[in-house]
Amino acid sequence: MSLRRFRRAVALGLVLILCLLRLVTFRLRGPLTLKRRALWLQSSAHLVIASLGIRYRIQGQPPESGLLVSNHLSYLDIVLYAAALPCCFVSKAEIGSWPLFGLFARAGGTLFVDRSSRVSAEQVTEQVAERLKGPVPILFFPEGTSTDGSRLLRFHSRLYNPAVAAAAPVTAASIRYVIEDGTPERELCWFGDALFLPHLWKALGTRGFFVDVQFGEPHIYADRRIAADRTYAEIEAMRNQGVLELQ
Repeated sequence: MSLRRFRRAVALGLVLILCLLRLVTFRLRGPLTLKRRALWLQSSAHLVIASLGIRYRIQGQPPESGLLVSNHLSYLDIVLYAAALPCCFVSKAEIGSWPLFGLFARAGGTLFVDRSSRVSAEQVTEQVAERLKGPVPILFFPEGTSTDGSRLLRFHSRLYNPAVAAAAPVTAASIRYVIEDGTPERELCWFGDALFLPHLWKALGTRGFFVDVQFGEPHIYADRRIAADRTYAEIEAMRNQGVLELQ
């Protein structure tokens, strides 16, 4: 067992306990509104990132409202985006049942969707429409799953519908992992049949890496498919530009 992996695991465990204690404090100070949940999640994400020694760079201006869409590489994406801005997430239903991490997701105001259920998708779409009236952006990953980063999957357009109907801004964002020793990004990506805990254990032992998060400009769209296609192209361009910068 490497000292680095053990040290990070202990630090992460202590930080998660601290974050739960701070959640209790948040509850005692007043109702857990969506904005207060997002702020708690943001402060917790900062602590988690510090405990893991992750360095990150933010390019562009994080949005203050509307819909935020991004490519999806890992569970770490959620931590990085939560640290970058107060927001709430749309996530697959399974995460809500995960030990501890599911609790954090629920406490942070995450909406859970069962992608195999049309009824669940319709319910979450209605909830997104309601939250677009609120004080924090809603982030979802239109690929519908995390990938190895080699290419973007086709974007699902259903959850763009509420933003189109409300003429709410839609902002594209991209995330990239760069491992200092030149190891391919895919080694930090969580995809396919990889199990969560073994992958987390491997990630904890990664020598050093930083994360590049880039935000585009917000746009209003009149059609959900156009919104999906244009944000796809924008995110693909951000990812390609990142490759050029690294060469």
